[in-house]
Amino acid sequence: MCTIFDQIKLLHSQKLYSNVIKVAEMVLKVSEHTVDILTAPHKFRIYSYLGDSHYFLDNYRQAIAVYKSALIFKDACSTTKTLLKPKECESVKDPMPDVDIKYQLHLCFVKLKDNKQALTILQSIPIKQRKPKINMAIGKLNHSMGNIIPAVTAYNKVLKECPLAIEAAEGLLNLGVKGAEVNSMMIEMVGIYGLEWITGWIKAHAHLFNHTDYPKAINSLKQLDDPSSPLCNCNRLLVAIGRAYYLNGDRKNALVYLQRAYKINPLMQDGLSTLAMCLYMEKHNKELDKLLPTTYTDESSVDPYMWIVLAFVCFSKSNYSKALCLAQKACSVDPKSIEALLLHGMILTSMKKYSDAILQFRIANDIASHIFDPHKGIVDCYIAQHKMRNAITAASNCCKQMDNHPKAYTLYSSILIKDPNTVGKAKILLQRAINVDDGYLPAIYMLAQILEQEGNYSSAIILLHRQALNQPTCRLYQMLGDLSVKQNQLEKAFDFFYSALNLDPNNKRVMESLESLGKPCNTSTVTSADSTGPILNGSLLDATFSGVNNAENESTPFNVAHEEDTFMDSDHEGSGSDISI
Repeated sequence: MCTIFDQIKLLHSQKLYSNVIKVAEMVLKVSEHTVDILTAPHKFRIYSYLGDSHYFLDNYRQAIAVYKSALIFKDACSTTKTLLKPKECESVKDPMPDVDIKYQLHLCFVKLKDNKQALTILQSIPIKQRKPKINMAIGKLNHSMGNIIPAVTAYNKVLKECPLAIEAAEGLLNLGVKGAEVNSMMIEMVGIYGLEWITGWIKAHAHLFNHTDYPKAINSLKQLDDPSSPLCNCNRLLVAIGRAYYLNGDRKNALVYLQRAYKINPLMQDGLSTLAMCLYMEKHNKELDKLLPTTYTDESSVDPYMWIVLAFVCFSKSNYSKALCLAQKACSVDPKSIEALLLHGMILTSMKKYSDAILQFRIANDIASHIFDPHKGIVDCYIAQHKMRNAITAASNCCKQMDNHPKAYTLYSSILIKDPNTVGKAKILLQRAINVDDGYLPAIYMLAQILEQEGNYSSAIILLHRQALNQPTCRLYQMLGDLSVKQNQLEKAFDFFYSALNLDPNNKRVMESLESLGKPCNTSTVTSADSTGPILNGSLLDATFSGVNNAENESTPFNVAHEEDTFMDSDHEGSGSDISI
């Protein structure tokens, strides 16, 4: 015989949630007066179905209230011993299982951004009854709240039962567990046909989460993208490589891989915010606009994960008020999104709300102190407020937290160079930056500027000339030309300026320098220089630099993103303090 419970169960199984809500609410009310229409276990189940229906319709607060009513009802039945008849008890261990209800209850609290309450609910489940999904949720919540030991314990339990739980493995690596230890828990997976790549993935992420081993992480991940690898052109792998390049400060290479990933899966969510950030920072505004769906009309027509993309688009069009609103929404969706926090800070900086911007940059820095951009944002805001001591302190902290990265040294030097009394210290720091990465151009530019101001033209030329041989850029040859003019070596200056024009034919600064020396700078002149090439210290160089690796297209562990991080205006005799994030 079909019962009321059977009909409500049918509605729930067919996902007719709005019907479940209307019927269940009335049936539960009737059961208060007509007790015998539902057994206690059936009434408990109906509470569960009602709570599920509210959850799936995004009515999280109503779902919480119903789930709590279910737990209260079970406790009441237990205390009054009306749970089941004796015969029913023999066939059913727990007629009112509450583990799944507590799990659903935790999901509701997560949706409402109440992680503390969500964790409390899960921890009320007895340890022996915690399934892998419970331990995974406990691990993620503890991880997000900074509770390292409980998070590691929970992730370990998940891996022991489900050795292929790759998110739990990545969580352990992120919390500092060694790659070898994590790999040992997944070792039985390596022997399964089709999972040979697992070891390489774990090794790469062990480097990635070490924060100082990004180059090793990139190399390990790129091995998995080899044409002979079964993971070649995998969207998730390409996103991981792009993200690693981004964290290492190389936005150009990050774009290469993130755009490959986006081309494979235009609906991707993971890595989309990083792609939007890189496109904006590299001034690829047309490509940035294309990230918006074709059905876009306004912000209500896109999913929440697209808000950050729309915010970047608005920011690129100088629509600061709308960009700010969208950035705030993006931060509410993911409070720990580095890209959203950085964008929020950048918008506030553009609106000259420096104190508020510093707050956003500090939050980003607390989450990821190994990333350069938050430090840079804080320093820029202090400089804009003319708080030079605070800027120096922030730059000094950048050097400590980034383990004396060349970018950190150069940022610190860009402030010290403003004061004649601290130029000597800036010079020392720049030399340290070059010792770490002898191809880091912003440090080389700035050190050459200091040498020029000291009148030490020969040392500046030697420094710049050495880089021009390895990674020629227009800026290098422009500076070499200016220095040669000051040494009254006009022929060399002509050659340097022509070489600069070969690399950037539209550079107005170089054209003006040639015209001031009485030399034409039209296309035919540049072409003729190209055929002979400049003579440097008796060596004939091909002005097209064929056979020489250009650092703007090549990447080494720290030799990345040199040109976009230029610390000076096109006129290198300027202040030398402007840094592009």
